[in-house]
Parts: sequence; structure tokens; C-alpha cells
Amino acid sequence: MEASYEVSSITIPSLALESGTTLQNVHLSYERTGCKEGPAILVCHALTGTHIVKGTSEDKGWWDGLIGPGSYIDTNHYNVLSFNVLGGCEGSTGSTAINPDTGARYGPDFPSVTIRDMVHAQYEALQQLSVDHIEAVIGGSLGGMQALEWGALYPDYINKVFALAVTPALNDYGLAFNHIGITAIEGDPDFQKGHYPKGASIKGLEIARMVGMVTYRTQELFDQRFQREQTNDRYHVESYLDYQGKKLGKRFDPNSYLTLLKAMNTHDIGRGRGNIEKVAQSYLCELISISYEGDLIYSPDYLQEFTNRAPKGEYYFISTAFGHDGFLVEFEKWGGIIASHLKNQHVPKVFTSIK
Repeated sequence: MEASYEVSSITIPSLALESGTTLQNVHLSYERTGCKEGPAILVCHALTGTHIVKGTSEDKGWWDGLIGPGSYIDTNHYNVLSFNVLGGCEGSTGSTAINPDTGARYGPDFPSVTIRDMVHAQYEALQQLSVDHIEAVIGGSLGGMQALEWGALYPDYINKVFALAVTPALNDYGLAFNHIGITAIEGDPDFQKGHYPKGASIKGLEIARMVGMVTYRTQELFDQRFQREQTNDRYHVESYLDYQGKKLGKRFDPNSYLTLLKAMNTHDIGRGRGNIEKVAQSYLCELISISYEGDLIYSPDYLQEFTNRAPKGEYYFISTAFGHDGFLVEFEKWGGIIASHLKNQHVPKVFTSIK
């Protein structure tokens, strides 16, 4: 079977959003790698991730440690696809894109989107790519929200959902942290109500990123790494957060960041479907969910309860010091869960760290 690697984009002529707005000529950037003739696996990225999940030997993707020839998601066998989300800023239609009605960038006028809008857009793109069925959808955090919605929206189109570091709805604690980030960006005078010059440095975005970084990892990991050390009367943890804020600020559009935070706020698998319990009990796909110890926002108990109610649900809890970011690292701890379920095999005891 032919192995391939492609980075390109697809255009959806028209896309109706939950808000009632219809977008024209919607572009979604994508990466497609692996065996073209093999079963398709869709990877959904997190808040500041991109569609480059595998990448190349010179520029590795963010899940390079999970995906590749002979790896947990084996590109010798599977055709792996990933899209930059609707509302993103890595080539997909969002605030940085040109509004066909005005000829100018959407900026703050880009309409609000939901997780379900993102999934519908991906489905339409897959139809254009002639992908008639998906073996599995996998994602963590914002990607996990999309994965769960895939199982609710298109259960006949997919076989398995791998939901990592996520919950069936974003809780109030998560909404609270998102509110801090949103307020920091919108309250920055340089933001200019979203009409900032292209490439402008927005301190509010840097602060929002710092807030996020604190929620992604554990107190244990911060204490181990920084140990209250200082240089020139400045704590190393302060310098670290400043660096992370500036790093994101150089590559991510503030309006897009707001769009995605607000989309995350809409995440509730039970919205308009009765309630979360009803959705769980009627979930048709195989649901394999993984939580990570110390995840501050996405409560393991909440995901475990949802998964246990699903007819074909399997839940795993991974012991880690990385907290929420556990789905981005330590693949040796949980990659085998993914590989085994893809092969419909019993998960080895070494990987069954079940809460």
C-alpha cells in the first residue's frame, strides 16, 4: 500500500452555523499522512494546536510521538487526517481570513462558532476528500470535545471515539478560567476591540496564555521544575510564564484565540439532547476515554461517569505529574491503550491504570 504525506486545504462552498449565519467558501487546512488505502483516523487538535500532527523529520508535529510507521497509530496501516479547526488561524477560515462579502479580514466580525460547527465543517471536508468512513476519531482537550461530538453527530460514520483529557461538558471552573483569558484580551487597550494592526503584540493574549499554562500542568510539576529559584531577583517560574505568553503571542491571532475559547464554552454534549446521561446511554460508537491525574479543569470522575454509562465505553486513568498536558507527553504510559483498541485487542494490564 502507498505511503504518503500531504499538507493542503479544502474549500466548503457553504456552511450553515448553529448561530444561523452561513459562511461562504470555507477553507480548512489539513494534514494527511500514512497509508492512503488504509482505514482513516481523524485527529482533532487542542486550543493552540494545529493540523500538523505528524509533521516531517525536519519539522515534527505535536503528536509525532504517537503517530508514525510502527507507532501506536501506525501510518503503515492507517490513513491519518487532521484539520485546523474552523475559527483557527493556521490557514482555516477564521478571524484572519478574508471575508468574501467585504474583501477585508473578518477580524472581530467573524461569527461565533461552536464545537458542533467545527465537526460539521470537518465532515463536509471529508466528503470532498472522498473519505466514506472513519475508523476512529481521537483528540484531547478541545480536540476531545470535538471527538465526543463526532460520536453524537455522526455515529454511523465512525466506529470508535478516543476522548482524552476532556469531560462531557465544560464545567464552571473551566468557564471561569476562560473568562479570565477573554477579559484579559478584550480589556487590553491595544486590542482595540479586535481591530488591532496585523501582527500587533497584545499583552492580554500573553496573560491569557499564562493563565492557561497554570491549568495545564500540576503544582507538583511546577515545584519540581522551578523550586523557587531566582535570577536577578526574578523567580524562574515568572520568566517561564512570560516566555510562554510571548511565544504564543508571536504565532497566534488574538481574535482567533477568543473565538476558540468561546467555542469551548459551548461544549455540552447534552445541549439540546435531553441531558448528558441520556446522551451517554444512547452513545452508539465505541467510546475509549482517558483521564490524566492532576487535570485541574477536566475532572476524571466526570469523564468516568459518562463513559461508564455508555453501552460500549472503556475508561482509563493515567497516573502522571503532567496533569492536563498528559495527553501530549509520556506516550509510553497510554499509547498502548490506543493501539490495542484500534486492533480490537484486550488492553494489556500494564496500561490498565483505571481509577
